[in-house]
Amino acid sequence: MPTVSEIFQAMPQRFDPSQAADMDATIQFDLSGEDGGNWYVVIKDGAAKFEKGTFEKATATIHMTAEDFAAMTSGELNAVNAFMMGKVKVEGDLNTVMKFQSLFGM
Repeated sequence: MPTVSEIFQAMPQRFDPSQAADMDATIQFDLSGEDGGNWYVVIKDGAAKFEKGTFEKATATIHMTAEDFAAMTSGELNAVNAFMMGKVKVEGDLNTVMKFQSLFGM
């Protein structure tokens, strides 16, 4: 399974700009456990920019383990099921997080 860093490096290739034309949001990822860390994506003007670190005023913050994040991005873990089971916790705008899934084919 790829590392979290490798997943974030590959995300721009998965991005569908046609889904993001009207979006202006920042999503923070707070991933715990081995291979965890903080990353964020700024989606604005039909583009997505990924950075390692924290963004002070994110539209939404996603808290989960790095292991579950890797499983979710590979399709092994359904995002809705993970949310319902409490494996994913969202602070802020849940709609932004749901839109993120369609932007990156997850």
